[in-house]
Amino acid sequence: MLFLTIFYMPTSFQNISASAVVGLIYVSLFSMLIGFFFWYKGLAQGGIAAISQLQLLQPLMGLAIAAALLHEHVSWSMLVVTAATLLCVAAAKKFA
Repeated sequence: MLFLTIFYMPTSFQNISASAVVGLIYVSLFSMLIGFFFWYKGLAQGGIAAISQLQLLQPLMGLAIAAALLHEHVSWSMLVVTAATLLCVAAAKKFA
């Protein structure tokens, strides 16, 4: 990753907007740092096997939120993959 970082690093940071920097800070702090505290607390409370299966539902929730709030187009292939994921989660819960 260090090689790719150096390779794609811009020659000047003056062209990077303030909103891009704020977005990077937000994702770094909340999604990647603070979010892990809640994730590990949930794993400890609900059990690793049960909660990790629920993590597989995250793409479904992301797809639903993108469609509802951002009016993103949801294709049939997206729905088929989502349904297959739901079936796998349900089967793993049932046969565990």
